[in-house]
Parts: sequence; structure tokens; C-alpha cells
Amino acid sequence: MSTRIPDEHPKSPPRAGAPGLRVIRGEGQRRQEPLASRDAVARVLMEAGADMLLRRISPLRAQEIERKVDRVLDLFDRVDAAPVLMPVLKRHLDELEALMRETREVRAVRR
Repeated sequence: MSTRIPDEHPKSPPRAGAPGLRVIRGEGQRRQEPLASRDAVARVLMEAGADMLLRRISPLRAQEIERKVDRVLDLFDRVDAAPVLMPVLKRHLDELEALMRETREVRAVRR
């Protein structure tokens, strides 16, 4: 049988050098980052996959996003070898951003 009083919470001493949780003020809104890197484009693909699994977007829309992401990632690789293709990459990035903006608007309406 425990001798602890029910309302008493056991306290453990803080560990030396252990980082605490940090609160990031975002006011509940996720900031949309520009698609300027491979990582940002990959996050778009993950966002679309999550939205599809949560039935926020259709599998058809998710497939279209995946197709555009694959094309953009391929262009990133090709631009490394041939920088002259940068305008083509920029155009495809703009198209992907427009599709994601439209997708987020559709998703917000469904909520």
C-alpha cells in the first residue's frame, strides 16, 4: 500500500543539461514556405499524402501532386548538370505552388 497522498504529484529533479520544451508561437497557423529547395518540395509530397489519408483531398489530386513533385525533383537534378534549365525548373515550381495553393483552398472549404 502506498503512503502517497492522492493529490500529491511525485516530483523528479530536473536533469542537468537536459533541454526543456520550447514553445514556438505560431498562432495555430502554418506558414507556407516557398518551394525553393528539394526539401520544401518533398514536404509538399508528404503533406499531400497526409491529406489523402485523412480524406481531405482526393486520390486523383494527390496523384497529380505526386506527378508534379517527381517532375520538379528530376528537374532539380538536371539543373545541377545544366544550369540553363533553371527557367524550366522555375516554371514547374510555380505550377506546383499554384496547385498546392488551390489544394489548400479546397481543403479549407471541406473542413
